[in-house]
Amino acid sequence: MSILLPAVVPVALIILIGVIAQRTLSLDQSTLSRLALYILIPALVGDKLYRTSVSLKGAMGLAAGFVISSALLYLLVLGINQWGNFPKAMGKSLLVTTIFGNVGNLGLPMNSFAFGEAGLERAIICLITSAILLFGIAPAILTGKGWRYGVGVTLKLPLFWAMAAGIAFHVLQVEFPYRLDAGIEQLGKSSIPIALIILGMQLASTGFALGLYELFASALRLFVAPAIALGVGLMLQLTGLDFKVLVLQTAMPAAVNTVLMAGEFGGEPDRAARTVVVSTLLSFLSLPLILWILTQAAE
Repeated sequence: MSILLPAVVPVALIILIGVIAQRTLSLDQSTLSRLALYILIPALVGDKLYRTSVSLKGAMGLAAGFVISSALLYLLVLGINQWGNFPKAMGKSLLVTTIFGNVGNLGLPMNSFAFGEAGLERAIICLITSAILLFGIAPAILTGKGWRYGVGVTLKLPLFWAMAAGIAFHVLQVEFPYRLDAGIEQLGKSSIPIALIILGMQLASTGFALGLYELFASALRLFVAPAIALGVGLMLQLTGLDFKVLVLQTAMPAAVNTVLMAGEFGGEPDRAARTVVVSTLLSFLSLPLILWILTQAAE
């Protein structure tokens, strides 16, 4: 309980504020989302990589663990789609909601509250890896346009350039004049509450429907994904926070961006949206369980 409640309750509170804000203030959700995507989260990523204490070996292990876990999930869903003979559109929706979790809006705050600054630094590595997979690799796979198309999409990501700048400044040990780095740090800090408020707003504006498909898709995302990551982490011999963050990040509910991906590349956005809502609501039961398992494993 010493980790569970302090990690879950603040997250739930800020999301609830977002729900209330959406229903009472009629805020412009798209503007806030663009603010977070293009300014706040890239600032957080660049700042944390600039100041990171994570070793290169640890970062590579986390990234490798995340990529391998995602690849295994991809193969699993391909098998499920073939075995179940799902319609093509349904199969694509199941694919994106299973592989891509909400490692940004929910994953960063959850790891920050659960494991502190060191956990947040490691969660950002998973976020960067997921963003490259989501916006770079996934479009190439879903459309069949090849790796060049994926690379082109990746190079347009603000996160990619923030990552490159943060790593370069860290390696070169750049010292900023007039505390410019402090300004970027403050921008980054604001991304976590803003991201949670956006998540609450998205939940408030998305219809809730609970069916067998939504439960199955949510179970894949909330329980099968972290189980696979746990096995991958043990295989790669990850330890400590590297292992915990990998498992917790892969236990996040379906990412909101999967709705856009499903609509853009031939899936069913309504079905994906319902999966996002159901998996997010159920995650407030599953995430404390995952956290408890991780704390027990560490003892």
